[in-house]
Amino acid sequence: MDEFIFSHAVIPLQLASVGMTADQLIRLTTTMFLHGGWFHVLSNMLYLWIFGDNVESRMGHVRYLVFYLLTGYIATITHVLYNPLSKSPLIGASGAIAGVLGAYLILYPRAKVLTLVFLFIFIQIIPIPAVIFLGLWFVLQILNGVAGLTDQTAQGVAFWAHIGGFIAGILLVKLFAQRRDYANY
Repeated sequence: MDEFIFSHAVIPLQLASVGMTADQLIRLTTTMFLHGGWFHVLSNMLYLWIFGDNVESRMGHVRYLVFYLLTGYIATITHVLYNPLSKSPLIGASGAIAGVLGAYLILYPRAKVLTLVFLFIFIQIIPIPAVIFLGLWFVLQILNGVAGLTDQTAQGVAFWAHIGGFIAGILLVKLFAQRRDYANY
């Protein structure tokens, strides 16, 4: 399995040293469809299930696919720029999904996100406006990304891919979303 991952995932050191070859272009896509286990897949799919269908309905299937891949590419390149010496393969869809989250923030800032909140021993599900939920999520990515620049133990998650994908989603959403009158959810 490791051989398969290493031959199909983006490895920052390789991309940074050899540049954008045909093989690296293919890896930019395949890396988004590789995951490190069932929990990794399911956690990515949970975010995609919650946020992705609304964004896709505003873009249409083909535009959404192009948007998803483009934000995933930008996320991967952002990660490589912040970790150019890393020999660890970059796998997962979370950078592209972060692009979807950025788009959702712009398209549906007032939508409510049902959120599991832990208050000491009490667990509640409360609706939180998307702008607050996604804003807090983004701040956590930045804090962890900055911590990862100096702390090697914080580098197991591609926080810079999340940051790059999210910003790309915010910047590109208007190019892909189709105009609707009911956009102020």
